[in-house]
Amino acid sequence: MSTIEFPRPQVGDLVAQTLARDRLGVWAVVFFVLSAAAPFTVVAGVVTTGWAVTGIIALSVAFLVIGVVLMLFSVGYVAMARRIEHAGAFYAYIARGLGRPAGVGAAWVALLSYNALQVGLYGAVGAAAEPVLAMLGVTVPWYLVALMSWALVAVLGVLRVDVNGKVLAGLLVSEIVVIVVFDAANLLHPFEGVMSFAALNPETLANPGVGATFALAVLGFVGFESAATFSEESRDPQRTVPIATYLSVGILMSLYSVSSWAITVVVGPDNVVQAAKDKSVGLIFDLAATHLGATVAGIGSVLFLTSVIAAMISFHNTTGRYIFALGREGVLPRIFGKVWQKTNAPVAGSLAQSVLGLAVILTYAAMGWDPLVQLFFWCGTSGGVGVLLLITTTSVSVLAFFIRERDEENVWQAVIAPVLSCAALLVISACAIANLDVLLGVPGPLRWTPAAGFAGLAVFGIIVGLMLKVWRPEVYERIGAGAKAALTVDASVGVHRAVA
Repeated sequence: MSTIEFPRPQVGDLVAQTLARDRLGVWAVVFFVLSAAAPFTVVAGVVTTGWAVTGIIALSVAFLVIGVVLMLFSVGYVAMARRIEHAGAFYAYIARGLGRPAGVGAAWVALLSYNALQVGLYGAVGAAAEPVLAMLGVTVPWYLVALMSWALVAVLGVLRVDVNGKVLAGLLVSEIVVIVVFDAANLLHPFEGVMSFAALNPETLANPGVGATFALAVLGFVGFESAATFSEESRDPQRTVPIATYLSVGILMSLYSVSSWAITVVVGPDNVVQAAKDKSVGLIFDLAATHLGATVAGIGSVLFLTSVIAAMISFHNTTGRYIFALGREGVLPRIFGKVWQKTNAPVAGSLAQSVLGLAVILTYAAMGWDPLVQLFFWCGTSGGVGVLLLITTTSVSVLAFFIRERDEENVWQAVIAPVLSCAALLVISACAIANLDVLLGVPGPLRWTPAAGFAGLAVFGIIVGLMLKVWRPEVYERIGAGAKAALTVDASVGVHRAVA
């Protein structure tokens, strides 16, 4: 059997420079964004979890509400993206809006959040692979599936970004097509022949579990913000990032709202909560098998697995770029600010991600911990909370930035939309955190653990930022500068300098 060997980056191949330019068009960025959101995973897993945990059937309305709020947020977000091209979007925008120390604090929160989301997926991939392997008559421990997925993600992480984009494109298009087919079948087979719109009634959200419902709805959109992360590698980023961001939010909002409503139509709004409790992730595939046949349901199971893998690839790329951005500006050791000349991939950040993922998989396997609950669900929910807090803080920073530096932006972009999104996000964040005990299944006081952890990390980052201001002012001045802070090494004197 022949083998394919990938060239290994040598020390001499690693250079401090910008990421590859002009490699990603609008749809390539959209594929990265939607893959991070993992729409099939959300429809099959998050939606059913939401019904089972909260008992609220109006998830469709919650997705619409969150989608509208994120559209409002995106107005100021993409206006700022036109001004600032940066691989560490949240970090850079908060640094420019609320000050460099706050930006460093946000960077640490972003790193923990995206790492939690990425490694958490290794706990889900075994469960996602189980029905696929069962069709083949094979039983494999979850950690072996996770290790195979890890190897694929690790290799892709050091290849050209457009190669990753092509892989994600193929996986994602197939995934969305199957979701649409499942939705059509559900809507064509309404329970007892009656097309119910009860799940679209906003009044059903008036329930004590509404905060948990919004928290789960937010999880479905996590990743939409990463369009700006690829701005340095996009063609015409001032056009690509806004279009990709709006398209991504619109597609996700439509998919989630229609899909969750379609399931209530076929099962019946009065039955859907119990069905979700009884069958969990299997509900959507059981419905497909009933109305479309076992073969189509089997294809859906395969694409559910590839959805998880696609999300791994996307989050790995996003996190690697955050690490790269911090290394390039000297906030992290400068080795992380280097790219591999052959692919322009942020190889040091990517390898750091791979090492962490491997350590997590091996630790959970050795300790016998539950990969689905204690890795995927706990890490995924906590990471989602971190991203929600970052989005909320960024909405404040966008407003602060345009108050000081408004140029061509109109009042809607610079003031009205940021104010509205900021107010809405503050309410949603408070509701989500207050209901985390419901989602995580922990005693009431522990609901504050993720938020407290992120707050402590942010304070630590702020202190680091202030220390840099005093002891390393040249690094402090580069915080949030992006590609303009690309570092080189002067071989003759062995010092680093900034290149404008």
